[in-house]
Amino acid sequence: MAYVEIRSVAKSFGETEVLHGVDLDIEEQEFAVFVGPSGCGKTTLLRLVAGLEELNGGTIAIGGERIDRLPPDKRGIAMVFQNYALYPHMSVYENMSFGLRLARTDKALIRRRVAEAADILQISELLKRKPKQLSGGQRQRVAIGRAIVREPNVFLFDEPLSNLDAKLRVQMRVELTRIHQRLKATMIYVTHDQVEAMTMANKIVVLNDGNVEQVGAPLDLYSTPSNVFVAGFIGSPAMNFLDGKIVGIENGRIEVELDGGYRAVTRCRPDGSAAQGAPVTLGVRPEALNPDGAGDTTVPGKVYAVERLGGETYVYLNTPEGREVTVHAPGDKVIAMRDDVSIGFAADSCHLFDETGRAFERAHT
Repeated sequence: MAYVEIRSVAKSFGETEVLHGVDLDIEEQEFAVFVGPSGCGKTTLLRLVAGLEELNGGTIAIGGERIDRLPPDKRGIAMVFQNYALYPHMSVYENMSFGLRLARTDKALIRRRVAEAADILQISELLKRKPKQLSGGQRQRVAIGRAIVREPNVFLFDEPLSNLDAKLRVQMRVELTRIHQRLKATMIYVTHDQVEAMTMANKIVVLNDGNVEQVGAPLDLYSTPSNVFVAGFIGSPAMNFLDGKIVGIENGRIEVELDGGYRAVTRCRPDGSAAQGAPVTLGVRPEALNPDGAGDTTVPGKVYAVERLGGETYVYLNTPEGREVTVHAPGDKVIAMRDDVSIGFAADSCHLFDETGRAFERAHT
């Protein structure tokens, strides 16, 4: 039995159906991240777990106990919001202890829990300050501390880092991962940023248009996406896609002719949807492309932009058929705008998707 069980959960706002019968299991002590584009239903699903929205169908249970009919304060959860939600007239200590004081918790226990949480978050010296005296990162730590002192069964995070600058987001990602390991808590985290999902999660839940597209460990989703949507969403920069058709099925491999006549023999296994002439989409990640043309397949292109980041370079080009392709190259790669290049890739780096967007199984190499 999973620790958090979400069964056939549906939610509508008026005539707009936001979640379509979601089923999901989250194990105890997992760091699960809901990720997907804006409007996919990830925040709504989190708010249903929190009790901030009412179900239209389905059930939610934590630790074997159904909670979807309980008020939020009886569910054993603590939520950290995007906007911190701190009381400006209260000190850090008062903000962190507010929920415990409302519950009439023993004062000595409150002091101990606040001190322990402040130590974990490295904000012990800030307990007497007011929120206006804190930086954005410090305010977010206080909001997390307010959740920690409650010792909930499940922590819920609703895009908590989106208001921070880029450098601080990276730092807080590391801090949240450290806190999870130290508390050994069950955490559910919502973000639209797949980099956050990849770097923090034990389990990623990819949502799209109110449905769960795929669930798995970060590297599993990266290496074996189940469909075109997951392949294009997980990974930064995104996977490149080239249209083509099947021109050969032999020895358990699929040969594809791309638009423009370029051939690629993939190590993807044929199944019921693999037929001669069937339209397919070939996917190759930017880091699997060689801007010097080395590989089993070569495609020409013209460079229209170059981003140099020091240790790495991103090269953007157009194929003669008008497809945009991104190449992840070494930082010292000599290349310029309007250069004509040949990009190559190996057969075992290819992903292949049928007309419906479903992925063909890749042979292990």
